[in-house]
Amino acid sequence: MRAVAPIALCAALALAPALGAQSADQVRDTQLKMLEHQRKVLLAMADSMPERLYRDKATPGQRDFAQQITHAAGAVALIATNTMGGSRATLPDTSTALNSRAGLRSFINAAYDHSTGILKAQTADSRAGTGNLFGQTMPRWQIWDELHMHTVWTAGQVVANFRKHGMAPPAFSFF
Repeated sequence: MRAVAPIALCAALALAPALGAQSADQVRDTQLKMLEHQRKVLLAMADSMPERLYRDKATPGQRDFAQQITHAAGAVALIATNTMGGSRATLPDTSTALNSRAGLRSFINAAYDHSTGILKAQTADSRAGTGNLFGQTMPRWQIWDELHMHTVWTAGQVVANFRKHGMAPPAFSFF
């Protein structure tokens, strides 16, 4: 029995990575859910901030609220286009997006509609291929995860805009 226990343990440890591994389609599905969650978060932020504060900055050195939100959404569309070889995004004019709730919502939705379309159309070979993300070569599937991290980082910075005016940001949620 003592000889069997180490063998069983080794077998279990060898199988553990396979049990936690996801198929390529599962990874893409998770990334699509992440994109939709990002859209939901940015829309909630746009809806929660009074329009009169869209151009307000929490500190002098940062983008204003609306600029930060359009940067988060626009970067997803721009980087997806540039690194995945998708068609160029047609995003609404920022003069409207930066100054009205309807404009900001339209910008967010256009950016995420475009990016989601690129991800859905991406072939397995394209996802396995490499792309250049600001001088770093990595698999294209990984670029989607890096975009998610950029959005989280960028959107998180506007929490200060809410706090500056004594408001709570939209509630945190998992995707």
